Amino acid sequence: MAKNPKYYIVEASALPEVFLKVAEAKRLLSTGEATTVNEATKITGISRSAFYKYRDAVLPFRHMASGRVITFQLLLHDEPGALSNLLVIFAEHGANILTINSIVPTNGCAVVTISAETMEMRIQLEDLLRLLRQTRSVIKADVLAG
Repeated sequence: MAKNPKYYIVEASALPEVFLKVAEAKRLLSTGEATTVNEATKITGISRSAFYKYRDAVLPFRHMASGRVITFQLLLHDEPGALSNLLVIFAEHGANILTINSIVPTNGCAVVTISAETMEMRIQLEDLLRLLRQTRSVIKADVLAG
């Protein structure tokens, strides 16, 4: 790998199949569903050389987010309790809010940026985003940085 690696967040469906299989093989090994690399690669249908070639380069986003500060950008309807409802979701799932920034609402909408430390989070980042997006008052929720 490069001395100064660059990282990209890429939606799984855009990745070559071998990367997804390497990630699955790593998961099998970490959960004990496979006890050896040979067993994990047989289950996933990749060669051991492919596993070893990509094992340090492929990491699911939820692992990258663990213990890090993640910044969320949310577009909310301007209505009472909108921000409060979001903060409850963060708190219920163990995300520690570090900063909250909001602009003055215009046209009935407000952009809110929330930075949260994810070390103690009890759900995966994708699940937290899903919950935020399903919350009444939320128009859009995305990860801005992390």
